[in-house]
Amino acid sequence: MKQAQSQVASVDPVWSRIRDEAEAIVRKEPLLDNLVLTGILHQDSFETALSYRLAQKLASAEMSPMIVRDIADEAISDDSRIASAARSDIAAVFDRDPACHAYLHPLLFFKGFQALQCYRIANWLWKQGRHDMARFFQMRGSEAFGVDIHPGASLGCGVMFDHAHSIVIGETAVVGDNVSMLHSVTLGGTGKDDGDRHPKIHDGVMIGAGAAVLGNIVVGRCSRIAAGSVVLQPVEPMTTVAGVPAKVVGKVNCDIPACAMDQTLGGEVEQSDDSSGAFKSEESKN
Repeated sequence: MKQAQSQVASVDPVWSRIRDEAEAIVRKEPLLDNLVLTGILHQDSFETALSYRLAQKLASAEMSPMIVRDIADEAISDDSRIASAARSDIAAVFDRDPACHAYLHPLLFFKGFQALQCYRIANWLWKQGRHDMARFFQMRGSEAFGVDIHPGASLGCGVMFDHAHSIVIGETAVVGDNVSMLHSVTLGGTGKDDGDRHPKIHDGVMIGAGAAVLGNIVVGRCSRIAAGSVVLQPVEPMTTVAGVPAKVVGKVNCDIPACAMDQTLGGEVEQSDDSSGAFKSEESKN
């Protein structure tokens, strides 16, 4: 048995860690036996655990858990990138969220992670031309998790939705890898025109709570959008914007804002008022 567990750990360290954490929960909290045993310890792999958990959360009177799971299993089996991205998402949550103390937590308890994986199944359905079923998954994700992501949107891996409530992402939005966004973020359009009309968020961007990015604009790599901002213009890479409407307040003071999760503006390298666009350093305010 120990040899088999060692082989599993070497092939899939994320799944091995989740199983170890599940066994610890069973020992400490017997009342969670059914949830942990059926959802984790009785599953053969991370993939089956993921589809099982989604089925439990998304099932309703309109669609049984068995049908939801069959669809999720089909998607995960057909596209290995779904489970790979989910593993990256778990690692991202564990690394960036101080409230997350185990890899198991996002899979069992965090609706931001669960909503993101629901989107990944809906996106697979959308690409298969099964648009009505994709919309069903979008609807159930919105009802179950309070997160509304159009299945036609494109989201990368290592994405974290912190708290996640009321996140809205439109049909032609693109979100890169290693992006973090907090609750009540909107990636929306600005009118009724069809076509490419939503933001393009590059890798490493952090979007603060309540921020809205509107229109077919680019938010450059490793930039930062302050909480409550309304972004209507493109954002250059490694730049912090804040306000309504959002304006540049300086260059970011870390390599990857999405990983640092620093939402304060003190210590920023601020933009000068001269026309040359030069930057000057300002000491951190404690």
